[in-house]
This record gives sequence, structure tokens and C-alpha cells, in this order.
Amino acid sequence: MTDLPLAARLPPRFDADLLSALLVAVPHDAWTEHFNTGYYLGSWSGAALVAPAAAHTPLAPPGRDEEVVDTPLLHAQPGWRAVLDAVPGTVRSARLLKLAPGSRILEHADPDLGDPLGDLRLHIPLQTDDAVEFCVAGRVMPLRVGECWMLDLSQPHRVDNDSARDRVHLVVDVRRGPALLAAIAAGLSDTPASQPARGERELARLRAAVVTDPVLVTRLAAITDGAAFRAATLQLAAEYGLHLTEADLVGAMRRGRRDWMAQWIV
Repeated sequence: MTDLPLAARLPPRFDADLLSALLVAVPHDAWTEHFNTGYYLGSWSGAALVAPAAAHTPLAPPGRDEEVVDTPLLHAQPGWRAVLDAVPGTVRSARLLKLAPGSRILEHADPDLGDPLGDLRLHIPLQTDDAVEFCVAGRVMPLRVGECWMLDLSQPHRVDNDSARDRVHLVVDVRRGPALLAAIAAGLSDTPASQPARGERELARLRAAVVTDPVLVTRLAAITDGAAFRAATLQLAAEYGLHLTEADLVGAMRRGRRDWMAQWIV
């Protein structure tokens, strides 16, 4: 497999009660705020199980040839080892990542995950909620507790936790190899379909409303300043009773303003 899918639900499944018991046992002082402070709003914290031996922070992923070690947390809670051993391939990093209620991981991409010789990232939800939206390339990933997903996070992605509880995932970086690629291929037929993100759905509704007014379409298309265009679009969305944020617009425009604008013209 040379071209990765956007997402694949891999064969391993994990008992939700076991995962919950392991998570509850993680001591409070094991959690530290994520080092990428410009990537999130609110609280995003983590606790490492496998980490680079010489990293400035245990939450950092390893370089391609960097040595990794089990952390004191994994030694203290060996129950996590059974989970990691079930992951297909060589584990290069394992982190518990917690996004607090009302917090957001802003849209970004991890280009190192697009390296054909680099690691791939798996997500195992430990605690989540229907009000959590994990979007990759404008699609909502239907992640459920106990599942194991490969996500192509070299694509733009973001997470919104609009629930009243922490969203916690076990995030595992795995070296590319036959076992992992075979699991991805095997999981594709069992992968639920993703849906357009809320913002994408609202944008589609706005387009459907605006496209019937050629004068309005022409006026929007004539706005060349990005900030002015976003302000005009958000004002229109509010007038139509749509919940559209500037982050939704920025994400859409990041995928190519010319292509995105083309959808307004039929």
C-alpha cells in the first residue's frame, strides 16, 4: 500500500471497561499541558507511555531514527502494555491525550506524518462523546471507545470538544511495516463512512441559499480582501440562521480559495 486512505478502522478492538479502569488509575500529576500551545484553545494535556529517550518533553513524537523508551508511567501501570502489544507493528510513541470540555485543537497538519518512510499515527478513543467532532480534511471521523483508527493527519485536522466531559485518546505512532499496512488494508472494508464536518454542512446550506441570488454571488466573488470576505460571509450566515465560525471559513479557504470560491458559481 503506497497511497494511504484518509482513515481506516483497524482490526484490534479493546474492552471499554478495561480502558476506563486504566485511565482512572492515571495519577493527576502525570498530566502535563501540551507543548504546542499555539495549536489549541482551552486545555489540552497528555501523559506519555512511550517517549523519545532524549526529548525535551515526553509528549514530543520521536524522529525517524530516534531511540524511544518506556516511561515511568508505563512501568507503574503495566496494564497499558497489553493494549500496546495488540497494536500491529513497532510502537514508536504512545501518549494519552486529553482535551478538556469546551476546548479546541485548531486546524493544522502534521507534514512529518506524510513522510513515506516515517511513522503512522493511530488513535484509540478511551473516553469521548457525541458532541466531540474530530475532523480530518473536512470530514468527521466516527471514532468510538475501544476502536483503533489510522488517520492521515498529514491532512488538515481539528478537534472540537463541545461536550461536558474530557475527550481522551491513546495516540500511538507506529513504524510503517507489513503488519501495520496489512491491518490498514484489512480494516478498510470495516471502516464506517465519515460525514461532512458541521462547518462543511453549514457552508453547503449557505451556498444553497446564496446561489439563487446572482447579484449576491457576484458581490461575494468581487471581494478580494480575505478578512472582508470572511466578515461578509459570516454576516450572511448569521442572517440565514446558520452556525458558521471564522475557523470554519479559514479551514475551507486554506484548502484553496480559488477552488472554494468556485463552488459558489454554477
